[in-house]
Amino acid sequence: MDTHFAVILPSVASVFIVFYFRQCTKAFPNELISAARVDGVSEWKIYLYIYLPVMKTTYAAAFIIVFMGSWNAFLWPLIVLQSAELKTINLVLSSMSSAYFPDFSVIMIGTVLATLPTLAVFFLMQKQFVAGMTGSVK
Repeated sequence: MDTHFAVILPSVASVFIVFYFRQCTKAFPNELISAARVDGVSEWKIYLYIYLPVMKTTYAAAFIIVFMGSWNAFLWPLIVLQSAELKTINLVLSSMSSAYFPDFSVIMIGTVLATLPTLAVFFLMQKQFVAGMTGSVK
């Protein structure tokens, strides 16, 4: 309780992410793994050198989904975070708007600043996100 780890962990271990990885792993070509085993490659090397490079779009899409879900979360951080220093930007913006005389210019600037990290992450990883969501495996 009262840590950012308590806010992030439930998002990473969500049912959707587990199901998403399961479906993408089922679509992974088993011939690649079988050929590597015939060549005598260990299981860790199969994972590191075959599975991870092919599934990088899946990991990118999952990262974007988890990041945006954690960044935009409101209710769970409101429950978990007790100290004012650890509050997320959404909680701070909410407390600013519930004041007697809210300063709307500061709230709008805060809203724009809260949107910038999600835009940056999405635009930097847009190609991988689209490829990961369409299920393309090379």
